[in-house]
Amino acid sequence: MTADVSEFHYGLITPIAAYLMAFLGSVLALRCTTRSMDRRRGERRLGWLTLGAVSLGCGIWTMHFIAMIGFSVDGALVSYDAGRTLLSLVVAIAVVAGGVFLVGYRGSGPATLGTAGLLTGLGVAAMHYLGMTAVHTAGTVRYDTTVVVLSVVIAVVAATAALWAAVSIRTVWATVGAGLVMGAAVSTMHYTGMAAVSVHVVQMQSGGQSSTSLLAFLLVMLAGPVAALVLAAAIVMFDPEVVLGQGDWQQPESHPQPASSRGFMS
Repeated sequence: MTADVSEFHYGLITPIAAYLMAFLGSVLALRCTTRSMDRRRGERRLGWLTLGAVSLGCGIWTMHFIAMIGFSVDGALVSYDAGRTLLSLVVAIAVVAGGVFLVGYRGSGPATLGTAGLLTGLGVAAMHYLGMTAVHTAGTVRYDTTVVVLSVVIAVVAATAALWAAVSIRTVWATVGAGLVMGAAVSTMHYTGMAAVSVHVVQMQSGGQSSTSLLAFLLVMLAGPVAALVLAAAIVMFDPEVVLGQGDWQQPESHPQPASSRGFMS
């Protein structure tokens, strides 16, 4: 028989928390990519793009598994495979890094942006469905193919828009607005993918909802990526140019000064 599946066992707590993580990861990735565009030195660009990729990858992955805390199957216990759960995190960061580095070093031309968006979107979808293979229940998990395809399309469109924003948006408030939209797009992709899920069980079990130990497992899995997001936020917030409000793109081109006027500041 087909069991009742819910994404909202804890009400709106999990979707709201998941959205906030997607928003945070998106905003940090946008700001990091912006910083990479402002700095001319290769090693600094590499560092900012790496931090941006980690932020976006961790944000997307954290959103997914916070949302999964609210996942329940009526009449079936739910558990997770730790190895596949961690592998989905690696996949999320790796594919996002591919897209971020592509546009970070080659710009936002149509061909580059399209390739990077497709790569990243397919990677995000792969992360989602790989993460779903880590879910173990007493039943058989099945997917509606049409809804799965729709979720992949949403992931590709969202990823392309995110990468375009990363290399096009400069101001802080525009970044926040883009982050709000990106967070909504990533969350929409997740819940669209979950709408494709049905679980067929042979025999109902008592106490079908996730146990306290399952919740503890997910929270332990989330600790590392959340810590990475907090660290990235601290780096972005306390970057000297951010603190002083001086981005490289705001600096007018300076004309050579006479040696006598340069002083100790040169």
